[in-house]
Amino acid sequence: MRRALPVGPVASALLLAVVAASATGCGIRATTVPVDVGPAPSRVSCDTPAQPSGQNTVQGFRATVELVCGSQLVGVERVVPVPEKRGSLKDPVALIAQALLEALEKPLSAQERDAGFTTGVPDQLMATAPRSGDPAGTVRLSRKPEDLPPVALSQLVCTLAGNETISAGPGRPVTLGGPDADPPRTWECTDAVRSRPESVPTLGEIARPSASPGATAR
Repeated sequence: MRRALPVGPVASALLLAVVAASATGCGIRATTVPVDVGPAPSRVSCDTPAQPSGQNTVQGFRATVELVCGSQLVGVERVVPVPEKRGSLKDPVALIAQALLEALEKPLSAQERDAGFTTGVPDQLMATAPRSGDPAGTVRLSRKPEDLPPVALSQLVCTLAGNETISAGPGRPVTLGGPDADPPRTWECTDAVRSRPESVPTLGEIARPSASPGATAR
């Protein structure tokens, strides 16, 4: 019967040296710096589901609603019903914004859930008309934009940015404000926001008064 030989400090040092040399010879270099390899591969399909046939009879407008799938924003085309004009929703920008908000809050279909889609926009978030002195195209919300979950804010910004009534054009910022008198701020739907919606800046830049095409000056 063979006995295991004791390993002393010298033998341990020699063993570590051999292991380190082997790793170097294989092209592996030890590092203490964390490496960002990007998000883990997603197993969800993120295939845009076909719209239910009943949507063809819905009175509304076609829009791209930004949902979350595979930790990214993915646009889903829908027919969005227009809410009734009531109170502050007489403003056309607020009316369209409210319609898009309701589309983001709407429970997802079974097909969308199976494909991996989710939405982080909270229920009962509402759009209101801009205040006097707000830049043209401002959308005021029933909650401060900076108080929304980052992913929900990214969904909202990118959905509104894709609508010509609210945004001055692709790549142009969206102007949002809260229910108080704080000045509205601007957010952009960038590639970084779409790929990492949780990284959207909490506070946008303070909006400067200016006229915007497609918006009603006040």
